[in-house]
Amino acid sequence: MTEESAGTLAEMLDERRRLFEVAVWMSGSAEAADGIVQETYRRWYALDDAERAGIAVPRAWLTRTAGIVCLELLADGVPSWPPRGAVPDVLAAPRPVRREPQGDVRDRHHRVVSRFAAACVRGDVAALKEVLDGEVTVVSDAGGKLRAAVRPVRGAEAVARFVTVMLAGQPDTDVAVESVNGRAGLVVRREGQAVAVIGMSVADTGITAVWIMLNPDKLRHWHRP
Repeated sequence: MTEESAGTLAEMLDERRRLFEVAVWMSGSAEAADGIVQETYRRWYALDDAERAGIAVPRAWLTRTAGIVCLELLADGVPSWPPRGAVPDVLAAPRPVRREPQGDVRDRHHRVVSRFAAACVRGDVAALKEVLDGEVTVVSDAGGKLRAAVRPVRGAEAVARFVTVMLAGQPDTDVAVESVNGRAGLVVRREGQAVAVIGMSVADTGITAVWIMLNPDKLRHWHRP
């Protein structure tokens, strides 16, 4: 192994560890996070050399792709990876061991999500900001079929206004707190048809991440009669 290739491998391992932490933060599950990272790297290596060369900031591409994979996992409505068969590990690396949150943490998560839902329905930007971490990020996926944010929305003020515009004051809309990927999240329905599924990560500082699935093709199994 050359010095250059050794350096590249070390960088990739370091990046994998960082992505794993990001995936745990987004999904709330070490098991799911491991699969999210594997799938992210699978998509990276599926690119041809020209496509990879055209990515100016690989770290940003990997982070954004991990977010998209997390959204797809959320849309599948399953608590662990993989939803459809095993994904081979393309770059194994040591990883920290995380325990699933216990009852008190889950209860707090549920309370925060419920406050988020109530503030969204009222269109109360100030109340939303109270439950958001100052550096909160929103990632949304509409599958190119609806108008939605292409880039992540960051910061409590911007996120509060973004979700308020999307959810507040919509006629005949029901916002329900339900289990999303094993934790409390939101399902938004109109006349029984799911129009959005929203997952959140909650820390001591408030909601740190919100990911919103808007792609109608991935929402069908969330419909209700």
